[in-house]
Amino acid sequence: MVEKLKILFLCTGNSCRSQMAEGWARHLKSDTIQAFSAGLEAHGLNPNAVKVMQEEEVDITQQKSQCVEEVETIPFDIVVTVCGHADENCPVFSCATTIVITDLTILPN
Repeated sequence: MVEKLKILFLCTGNSCRSQMAEGWARHLKSDTIQAFSAGLEAHGLNPNAVKVMQEEEVDITQQKSQCVEEVETIPFDIVVTVCGHADENCPVFSCATTIVITDLTILPN
């Protein structure tokens, strides 16, 4: 059995963007990806993120907002920062991890 790729989506508060990214990864590729999300802080799951994802039939209601310290022992293959603040303050991971910087805050509404 092939081990799933472990991906962490990291943002400032783990309330919206990273939660949605985790939800999409689980929804689209749960057969090959083990998705996680965390924040530099935990601000709680944003109700608007839950609503938008429900409109797309992706359920993120069981996900929880957590700080990156809560997942720091997981050997991630890839860490995706989804905002500039998370990129600038991204912690050092002990495993050989690829960091992907994606500033989703610059996307138009």
